[in-house]
Amino acid sequence: MFTEKQTDLISFFEKNKESLLLEWEQLIIIANGDPYREKIRDNAEALFNVILTMHKITEQELLDIIQKLAIEISEERVIADINMGDFVYNVNLGRTVLYNYFSKTSLEWNELQQSINKINFCFDKFLFYAVSHFTEAKNKIIEEKTMVIDSTHQDRLTLLGQMTSSFIHEFRNPLTSIQGFIQLLKADYPHMRYLDIISSELDQLNFRISQFLLLSKKELIGKERDHFKLNKLIDEVLNFLYPSILDGKVKIKKELIEDITLNGYADEIRQVFINIIFNAIDVLNHDRNPNPTVEINSWLENDQQIKITISNNGTMIPAEIRKTIFEPFFTTKKLGTGLGLFVCKEIIEKHKGELSCLSTPEKTTFSITLPVPASYGD
Repeated sequence: MFTEKQTDLISFFEKNKESLLLEWEQLIIIANGDPYREKIRDNAEALFNVILTMHKITEQELLDIIQKLAIEISEERVIADINMGDFVYNVNLGRTVLYNYFSKTSLEWNELQQSINKINFCFDKFLFYAVSHFTEAKNKIIEEKTMVIDSTHQDRLTLLGQMTSSFIHEFRNPLTSIQGFIQLLKADYPHMRYLDIISSELDQLNFRISQFLLLSKKELIGKERDHFKLNKLIDEVLNFLYPSILDGKVKIKKELIEDITLNGYADEIRQVFINIIFNAIDVLNHDRNPNPTVEINSWLENDQQIKITISNNGTMIPAEIRKTIFEPFFTTKKLGTGLGLFVCKEIIEKHKGELSCLSTPEKTTFSITLPVPASYGD
């Protein structure tokens, strides 16, 4: 309970209530467009009234009143969508105004101390309840927006998957026929020009179709995991991309460990290497780099994983872009689908591995980690 002199202090504040509130109102920050700007003074008065009654009620009753008021005002701040820092600043201004009025009383400092502690208790609890509720409400809004975005995003993927499933065979069937006839022509006319180019372009088309096939989560009928040599597969990819490498005058540096046999879907892993290496060549071509270089390295980690890095000395990928390059439909290319790296990540994770990217001004590196069969090294 308050002493008689401390109660006199409350009476003093009550008599000077209007001047206190006016001084507080003149100092506060009000953001443009705040829909509750006309109510800010009412809120200040409500908090001030709590101070005036704090000596008449129990601490629990005081806490209940402060919490109720704090949540009501916090809801307004959430709707107003105004910087919460301004709100905290304005509340503390009220505390400062009250302290300034202490000098106008005839009370000694030791007689004011309990009142100061109680006032601090009210202001601190008010800010705690208000900021906590504001943070929870904002987090809830963010979660709801994220759910909507994720739902929309998932709907797009589902629709794309359904579309892919419905007409994937419309692509596959004629493509298979054309590739078959190309092989017949090669057998009958082994020296016919351009057949290799046609065959190579068909392989590229088949690769693009496979990206959509993988995106739809559909597997080819009868497709099974198999064993394949990693270094041999990388050499096949480099041979496949040789025209692009030659055209871009790109230097390929390889430093691979002994050929390791992996278990999985070789055609899918091949697509990953094609995509990443081709992207590196494309970046170097656009950069007009005087010494365009792609480095491919591999090494074992704890005899349980093999790590393959594919680096190029092209322009650094900005951090904000690097965060989203593995997202579907994200692309910086005019004619890009935004599916390449997304599908690569899906493939690697499907093989219980990891795909990541690190970019510095010197070089950009895509790192692939894949598990090594348990029998390796036995």
